[in-house]
Amino acid sequence: MLKPYDRPGSTDDVRSEFTEAHTSSAPLTKKKPGSKKKARVTKLFVLDTNVLMHDPTSLFRFEEHDVYLPIGTLEELDNHKKGLSDVSRNARQASRFLDEIVSSAVGGTAGDISKGIPLTAKAGEAPTGRLFLQTEAISSDLPVTLPMGKVDNQILSVVSHLHKVNPQRQVILVTKDINMRIKARALALAAEDYSNDKVLEDSDLLYTGVLKLPADFWDTHGKDMESWKKEGHTYYRVRGPMVPQMYVNQFVYDESGDRPLYAVVKERSGRVAVLETLRDYSHAKNSVWGITSRNREQNFALNLLMNPAVDFVTLLGQAGTGKTLLALAAGLTQVLDEKRYTEIIVTRVTVPIGEDIGFLPGTEEEKMTPWMGAFEDNLDVLNATDDSGGEWGRAATRDLVRSRIKIKSLNFMRGRTFINKFLIIDEAQNLTPKQMKTLITRAGPGTKVLCLGNIAQIDTPYLTEGSSGLTYVVDRFKGWGHSGHVTLARGERSRLADHAAEVL
Repeated sequence: MLKPYDRPGSTDDVRSEFTEAHTSSAPLTKKKPGSKKKARVTKLFVLDTNVLMHDPTSLFRFEEHDVYLPIGTLEELDNHKKGLSDVSRNARQASRFLDEIVSSAVGGTAGDISKGIPLTAKAGEAPTGRLFLQTEAISSDLPVTLPMGKVDNQILSVVSHLHKVNPQRQVILVTKDINMRIKARALALAAEDYSNDKVLEDSDLLYTGVLKLPADFWDTHGKDMESWKKEGHTYYRVRGPMVPQMYVNQFVYDESGDRPLYAVVKERSGRVAVLETLRDYSHAKNSVWGITSRNREQNFALNLLMNPAVDFVTLLGQAGTGKTLLALAAGLTQVLDEKRYTEIIVTRVTVPIGEDIGFLPGTEEEKMTPWMGAFEDNLDVLNATDDSGGEWGRAATRDLVRSRIKIKSLNFMRGRTFINKFLIIDEAQNLTPKQMKTLITRAGPGTKVLCLGNIAQIDTPYLTEGSSGLTYVVDRFKGWGHSGHVTLARGERSRLADHAAEVL
């Protein structure tokens, strides 16, 4: 690693390079007639290593602004390139992108690199800024309590130096390291988290899949309403100002009258929507593997789980809301009774809550068994509801059920294709958007995919409620005619678990 030092004349050189780069290529802002046109000053973003290891395409996501990579960032990127983890893969991909960009520089000489390399379109983005690499050793006046041997402090030194030599433009450090952002702000340097991959800033704004109809809904939308019955369901065609806010397969309900309405949006075009009444799974005659819904959201979820036209279902909810139990009950009914699917495949992310206990012996399924305690508990509940045949009958049913459930590891999913399977992905909040895409694209003809999770319980580093793969698919799939989502609100595990989820 180069030791930081001051080179005579380097400040003027850097200032002239950055000034020339950003004023010559930046678009001009519109001014009033008669006034002089002034070049638009773009921002300069200094990237920390963890940003590139989190999202290699971050290089191309700053639009018209410039990107600066310190030598410390490249050194750390090199240190993390070995291995099979997602972090290592991302580090290697970031290095490939950088190699493409630098190789495209005219002549490929250091002089061209120091003036900035135009960023080309990549990953669906079309940046117009430039990439700057640190081509000289830089030091700046940092407090003596910050040792320069640490890479984080070297990057802060670079940000401080760039801030001094570029007073006319904003220099911003982008890092996912909270402590580094705190140190930067303590040194009066601008620092931000990388938020381009966030689906939304506030998890409370996430699509719930459920919409409560106002009390005057039928007055404003039912003037020219049409209704008809088909295959045991009642359909309503409504028109009004609230319809554009609805999504296909979104559940709507009205409990203001004597006869409550529970329906799903089947079609929507402009200000016209078709609502279809639901099957009541709270009634014993419609029980699923002996399970009935205990609240409104569970009834909505079972309508999605039991609908063969819905290929992709996401269920969100806190602990004890019944996500796993409903999914297993629906899967067993459609595999063993209706023969709609051949088997149930269960998988989940193996992220421990505490210290890892090390390697586990046995086959793939035996290694995954300790992670599947939630499914074993729910299978015990489902088996206990079957009283036919006494103890021998329950034992035979238990063996049959377990023969139709396969437990698989995420590590071996690449390249697979599941045909006529009921695929359950548990703890999906710990998946990145890339991992989620890999899993969902495994679905072949006749396969139904379920994603279960609670975005308030994320154990994977660098993932937040806004950037989780589960949040990503809920937002991207809303409105598609063959997918559905429900956020389960009420806990049904026990009064102790329900109270603990609220107060702890």
